[in-house]
Formats: sequence, structure tokens, C-alpha cells
Amino acid sequence: MGLKLTFLPEGSYNSQVQAAALAGQLPDILEFDGPLLYRYVWQGCLRPLGRLLNDSARTNLLPSLERQGTFRGRLYSVGVFDSGLALYGRKSLLESVGARLPSRPEEAWTIAQFERILKDLARADEDGQVLDLKLNYQGEWLTYAFSPVLVSAGADLRHLDRPEAARALTLLQEWSEHGLIDPNLDDAAFVEGRVALSWVGHWEYPRYAERWGGDLCLIPLPNFGIGSRSGQGSWNWAITSRCGSPRRAAEFLNFLLEDAQVLEMTAGNGAVPGTLSAIAKSPLYQKGGPLRLFSQQLLEGWCAPRPATPAYPFVTSVFQQAVRDIVHGAPVKKVLQSAAQDIRQDELDNEDYR
Repeated sequence: MGLKLTFLPEGSYNSQVQAAALAGQLPDILEFDGPLLYRYVWQGCLRPLGRLLNDSARTNLLPSLERQGTFRGRLYSVGVFDSGLALYGRKSLLESVGARLPSRPEEAWTIAQFERILKDLARADEDGQVLDLKLNYQGEWLTYAFSPVLVSAGADLRHLDRPEAARALTLLQEWSEHGLIDPNLDDAAFVEGRVALSWVGHWEYPRYAERWGGDLCLIPLPNFGIGSRSGQGSWNWAITSRCGSPRRAAEFLNFLLEDAQVLEMTAGNGAVPGTLSAIAKSPLYQKGGPLRLFSQQLLEGWCAPRPATPAYPFVTSVFQQAVRDIVHGAPVKKVLQSAAQDIRQDELDNEDYR
């Protein structure tokens, strides 16, 4: 099978896909960020995989990726890898304040426990800034990192005016106002030892492990009410509606999901392998591996998928702005009520994306 690859810059990826769709120039196979799937399906850009995917490949797929790739009851995409979110911590600093070190999602700190630990750490810290939230990151990070807070609190991205959402994001604002968060403009807060905790994903493990070795620990995000939740989702593959040879295209997708390909990809990018069998073979993510928490969260459902709606590109842009405003001190309820109204108006303008 001959393949011709076209590489697009990540920042303008979606706009270029949209332009290609309007011009009737989509490729046979498309790789894209998972939450964009639902809009592409709504626009008629993608073909259901149905029986094109091998039964063995589908049953071996990580459940979180099957959920990400499914819209209105049909599977449209598969992924070679998934992602995970947690707290990286310094064992020595946490133990110095008597903090319990949870290793499983069901053992996560409550908010009361988490805030007590932050305050205890701050008292022993020169500037009191003990938590890194990667606020130096931009764009989709804000949704990936903080929508799990909403879900853990009993809310969600499509209903931001719920009181549970306001209570959860008020905590985020209070941590900022109390000086507990390092702005991390140089992206070095954790590696330089300025903070004891870093709220980030699997991709930071190599850098953090190299710096702290055996003093590094991985901790589930705190429980905001109904259980700890991790961010989830990543880039995935689909066959476009324009494809003239869907069976040949599916051969490529089936090939990508073979253990050898999954393990080679995830060895390169450090992500959670996208199949059950590859996770079992992964030194990092198998039972007993240093990053088992990430794969466990996905396997057992301790994650917060971004909502399966064609409105997602608009929803995430609204939420990102809301988080920025809240961190900088804007009234939480007012910001979230306005965001919820904007999201609902977008749905009305698009006839609920039927």
C-alpha cells in the first residue's frame, strides 16, 4: 500500500481541514484531535468504520478511545494512544507535612485534605507558591486540565451555570488569590524545585523523572465531590467520506493498531498505549509500572471525556476564556452564567446540531 503524507501545523490544523472539506479535497484518511470528531461527522466528512475494522482490533481498543471515537451509536475513529492527567509530587516534601500519598483514584485526596496540604506546604515554602497548574500553557490545555474538575464536582462543560461548576472553579480562583499557584512562565517550576506539586499529563514524566528520580510520585487529582477524574483523549484516525477505497484505508488503520506499531509510537511520544494488549506489554503502563495510574484511570473509567457534541470547538473556546477570566479574579458565577448562555445560543443558532 502506497501512502502520501501531508503534514499540517497543529495551530491551524482544524481550519485547514475545514477549508479542504469545503473544497472537496479531503484526504482518504485523516488524523485529528479526538474532540473534533463530532463536528466532522456532523459536517459529513467521515465514514463509519463498521465492519471495516477487524473485530479483534475493536475489542482490543482501549475503552476510552472507543468512547471517544463513537458518535450517535457508530464508531468513526480509532486511536493509537490516549492521554492522562494527574499530580506529580515530591515525596520528601509531601511526607514532611505528613501528607498521605494516594496511588489509586479511589484513594484521592478530598478537597479539604488537598487544601490543607497546600497550606502546610506553603508555610514551609519561601514564597508560598507550591502548586503548578501549567498556566503557561494555552488553548486546549485549559479545557483538558480543568473540565475534569467540573465532572468531579458533578457538573460538565455544557452546563456551566450549575452551582457545582461555580463552587469548583471558585476553589481554583481562591488558590490563585491566596498565592498558592506558581505562574510558571518559564515552565520550570517543578524541575527547579519551586513547587511541590505539578498538575499535568503523562508527557512530563521523562523530564520530571530525570530531575527527581525516586523522590517523584504520581498522585490522582483531588476529589471535588463525586470522585477523582482525569483528562482523557488524544489524536485519532478516521476514514473520510471522500475515500474511494475504504477497505484499503481500513487496512492501514488495522495495521496501526497492531501491538508493534502501538508500542513503537508510544515509546516515542510517551503516551498511554491505545490497546489493551499493548498496555500489558508497556514497561511504563502495565501493572506495577511507574505510570500505571494513567492507564488505570482510562481502563476503569476515572476520566472525563470532552463532550460528544458538534459544538465542541465553540464550547472549548468559551470555557478557555472563562478559566482565564476566573484565574485573574473575575466573578465566577457571572463568568460561568455568561459562558453557558453563549453555548446555548450557539446550539440554538445551529438548530441543536441535528
